Amino acid sequence: MTARGLIIGAPRSGSGKTSVTIGILRALERRGLSVGGAKSGPDYIDPGFHHAATGRPGVNLDSWAMSPPLLNALAANAASQADLLFIESAMGLFDGIPAASGRSGSAADLARLYSLPVLLVLDVSGQSQTAAAIAKGFATYDPDVRIAGVVLNRLGSERHRRLAGDAVEALGLPVVGAILRDPTLSLPERHLGLVQASEHADLIAHLDRLADMAERSLDLDAIIALMTPLAPKGADFSDALPPPGQRIALAQDAAFTFIYPHVAAHWREAGAEIIPFSPVADEAPSQNCDVCWLPGGYPELHAGKLAAAEKFRTGMAKFAQTKLVHGECGGFMALGEALEDADGTTHRMLGLLGHSTSFARRKMNLGYRQATLLSDCPLGPAGSTVRGHEFHYAQTVTPGSDDKLADLADGQGNPLGAFGGRRGHVTGTFFHAIARG
Repeated sequence: MTARGLIIGAPRSGSGKTSVTIGILRALERRGLSVGGAKSGPDYIDPGFHHAATGRPGVNLDSWAMSPPLLNALAANAASQADLLFIESAMGLFDGIPAASGRSGSAADLARLYSLPVLLVLDVSGQSQTAAAIAKGFATYDPDVRIAGVVLNRLGSERHRRLAGDAVEALGLPVVGAILRDPTLSLPERHLGLVQASEHADLIAHLDRLADMAERSLDLDAIIALMTPLAPKGADFSDALPPPGQRIALAQDAAFTFIYPHVAAHWREAGAEIIPFSPVADEAPSQNCDVCWLPGGYPELHAGKLAAAEKFRTGMAKFAQTKLVHGECGGFMALGEALEDADGTTHRMLGLLGHSTSFARRKMNLGYRQATLLSDCPLGPAGSTVRGHEFHYAQTVTPGSDDKLADLADGQGNPLGAFGGRRGHVTGTFFHAIARG
């Protein structure tokens, strides 16, 4: 059987599409249906919730960072693992960057490419019939993006539902859900967005509350009926990031939480073995591994424990003498000399690179990145390009004197200069790698 797909979009972030998506996924999984979730763009938190809700790994589908063959391969793989695939939009449905046709990074690119219908989630708090004007704008903005149904979110009353719903349905758009305002449905947030699924104190209970909401407030059978076949063609994994080694020591704990699901999955598919360890628990990477990867996360929240983790420190120093070490974002911060936390306290880090970072002196850095590597490293050979994404508030306060890792450009190709660090076998950068350029 061919899987069926649907995109869940909204006019903007904060409209409630994540709660709607998770609620649908969990409710249908509880019914015993084969269901999976995906996320458009580079957001790395929501796939964890999709995985928790369905038991199937989440995946990012990014039309800017991934070449069309790799995008098709990941979409086809996700479709092979579930009968029903729900793709949650990042930000607003049409939000991306100026780029070649179909390469903006928006969820609308996926709707056009795979001819998938869109379920539009509208936060109608503070409005009623105006919701119809917004829905009409979405329905007519791009003839190749079809709005198939509407969910009205954060309604105040039954009268509110009638006023907004009748106006939307007068356009010929079916309203397949009406959700009353309920602050208990909101997911907790921190500076980079939602608290990750693995950190949620009462995750399963919250997933079930969202599923109960979906059963109560959405016409799930009507939503399933909106879905259309998803069968990507031209799939090819050749642009996926290859494993940086045969045995990969991967930091995984409360401080180092983030690696894109498709990256780790491809490493395993390519035959690599991933050996996790916990720096926060003062564990060192296994010396039997041939590369160590420190992923992104929240080292600023655990800087004291990391500074006191002597086994971790000495083990990393020994490992780096003969084997490759790479850090992304939070991992890059940990590789430096020092990290200043939000309270202004400076903590000693690994000192394998010479920079220092501060979370107290915050500045948001956000956007797509294209990196041309200046030397061989775990991301690839010198001269090759890697596409990725940067999202952090910490900034470098002492640059150090290490060689730079890569020449960076933004998503539109505007040069940003040389960034990252390289010293011996150790490399690091603030951007998260997604795929080969």
